[in-house]
Amino acid sequence: MCQALPKEKWMDKRREDVLEAPYFHVVFTVPQELNSLIYSNQQLLYDALYHSVSATINELTADTKHLGARVGYICVLHTWGSEMNYHPHIHVILLGGGLTAKNQWRDKGEEFFLPVKILSKLFRGKYMDELKRLWNEKKLQFHGSSEKYRNHYAFKELLNTCYEKDWIPHCKKTFNGAQSVINYLGKYTHRIAISNHRIIRMDENTVTYYVKDYREEGKWKEYTISGIEFIRRFLMHVPPKRFVRIRHYGLLCTRSKTQHLTLCRNLLGCKQYLSRLKDMEAPQMLETLYGIKVTVCKCCGGHLGKPEQRIPLRI
Repeated sequence: MCQALPKEKWMDKRREDVLEAPYFHVVFTVPQELNSLIYSNQQLLYDALYHSVSATINELTADTKHLGARVGYICVLHTWGSEMNYHPHIHVILLGGGLTAKNQWRDKGEEFFLPVKILSKLFRGKYMDELKRLWNEKKLQFHGSSEKYRNHYAFKELLNTCYEKDWIPHCKKTFNGAQSVINYLGKYTHRIAISNHRIIRMDENTVTYYVKDYREEGKWKEYTISGIEFIRRFLMHVPPKRFVRIRHYGLLCTRSKTQHLTLCRNLLGCKQYLSRLKDMEAPQMLETLYGIKVTVCKCCGGHLGKPEQRIPLRI
């Protein structure tokens, strides 16, 4: 519940940014061989993930062979798998159309418009270039199992292993209408490594929780680990201080968003979704969203914190 109000407020604000147009969900991930190095350099290599993803999308969508337009998209970093293992990846909510250089709307309909193989190779190349640049500039740190990559030959072997792998992004069309875009966004933007409802039981030594087994078509299973291991895994996913996990690009960039989205709405003939929680404080939001009146006493009906609305005491 601790993330419920921030999530709802963020989703409500995003209603103003959504267009009646195709949207796609793309997940960019990296080979697990890089995990120890990324964990030792979270700020640098998380940023490199964002840079590589945005550069890949911008380059391909600007190409007239694929779209030839400037699109808008949101990137969200997650660092966990279902078992709370370390698994850094970027979720992208991508607008399936955009503005051309002549400020005309262009899209490719309901089908995903970027070739997955090209997307994969380009993303791999851009991320590896960033990684090599940081290593050459001696900006990387090496701790634990990544200590061996201080050595030039070990680092080069790591690069070769990663180049040999296919970095296949996961792509799917996810939405049917603007409201479903908002609902889908909420699933990914304010999620943490594990939610309370997945924890089944715990005792003095162990914690048991549900995990999704993707080897068996996403079947939910019980998974038990020690309490200390549970805490260790959870703490792995605390982001660096002041790290921004949700980032907006292209048409959704803050500096020019209002101008671009207004033009897109005019071209598409779609209405703007207005915020209903704007300027509300937490008590008002709780009442609007959940019908909970935290300022009203359940016993006497008086308004807590508002002296002028309190019921007078009987003497």
